[in-house]
Amino acid sequence: MGKLKPNTSLKRAGMVACLLLLLTTFCAPAAQAQTRLIVRDSLGLPGLNLTCLLTGCKVVTGLGDPNGQLFLITFPAVLNPVTSLLRLSLQTGILDVEVDQTVNAVPEYAFSDPSYLTDKAPASYYGATVWHGYIAQPSNQLVRTAQTQATFNVAGAGTTVAVIDTGVDPANPVLKSVLVNGYDFTTNTSGGSEMNDVQASPNLNQAQPATLDQRTVAVLDQRTVAVLDGGSYSDFGHGTMTAGIVHLVAPEAKIMPLKAFTAAGTAYDSNILRAIYYAVNNGAKVMNMSFNYTSYSPELATAIKYANSRGVISVASAGNNGEHTMVYPGGLPGVIDVASTSNLDVQSTFTNYGVPPVFMAAPGEGVVTTYPWGTYAAGWGTSFSTPFVAGTAALMLGTNGNCSSRMVPLGLANAHYIGNVNLGFGRLDTYEALASCHLL
Repeated sequence: MGKLKPNTSLKRAGMVACLLLLLTTFCAPAAQAQTRLIVRDSLGLPGLNLTCLLTGCKVVTGLGDPNGQLFLITFPAVLNPVTSLLRLSLQTGILDVEVDQTVNAVPEYAFSDPSYLTDKAPASYYGATVWHGYIAQPSNQLVRTAQTQATFNVAGAGTTVAVIDTGVDPANPVLKSVLVNGYDFTTNTSGGSEMNDVQASPNLNQAQPATLDQRTVAVLDQRTVAVLDGGSYSDFGHGTMTAGIVHLVAPEAKIMPLKAFTAAGTAYDSNILRAIYYAVNNGAKVMNMSFNYTSYSPELATAIKYANSRGVISVASAGNNGEHTMVYPGGLPGVIDVASTSNLDVQSTFTNYGVPPVFMAAPGEGVVTTYPWGTYAAGWGTSFSTPFVAGTAALMLGTNGNCSSRMVPLGLANAHYIGNVNLGFGRLDTYEALASCHLL
């Protein structure tokens, strides 16, 4: 309650200056919208409630940090956001404030469909019947999944992977037996299903082509996919696809669907923070994050640091801008940042690259994986490289994996070097990753 120390005053002045810039950047285009801010208050909810009485803000929800200090608040559109911010920053207990920025899912790219994408022959895979092309595809052979599973008797049992994405189809016949209860942070409901985003349902008697954003996915079984046109569905199915790749590598690992993104591929920073804290506090040992921020978020860094301290392995995509650039969470300490390679073991044209921050690469072109309504799709992008690495981490941590969380990055670094310094330790090799754990 006493006077602020000089260094504290300077810190607050700097915080206000930065936030004014951020408000100009993020809030100016939507002047009539509410101002959404992420606030850390040392006095917790009682202190923040008092602050909001004084400043006109509203506490929307806690964001799940272990100290109970992090919250999402809003100021109504009728209040000037700059004036509101200045008043808020001067209140007792306020430690940090940042704009609740909007995060976009990583864009993907599609090319002509290779022949193996139509390999629909039924095959048995850990208790489910799947397309043969799903398990025999080149990307799965390159990383030596089957050889690793057989040699080390590993399948990810005993490990849970949190997939922070658009949700997962809970009725998918390949995935439903390994799903654990997740959460939908976009609607504040239990489950984590992405099926509530769509009004359409598949018409099994209709053979018209599906048109779900052909730039990002190639829908294969067109008889069973509903037609979903428009930008609001541009990333529908993304979460089911990434979950399917985790399952391909670690078929006995549990998958926790955490829906932070809408079907349009956008998410608020606050919902991603809630998902990270939820994953860590509910038993996940690996987090798959097939998305990125282009600007640094202090609270994202704090959340990842907390995950690191609890031994959770964080795996994130490097992004698809074809640039040597830093993105987040991939660029944060302790995060395994994954670039994309082709099935010919060369750097994908679309992938971000460079060391730092890229830790390694994995196949990310024409990857066949699960899709809503029991069908399959193929994806191109670092979104689909990332779950290959997350699934391998699950193998390493699971039953017979013989790895501690500390050993996982060291094991993954035993990758297949393809002569490209831009791709960190090289292209993922699940066999070498598991072998390193058994040698240590």
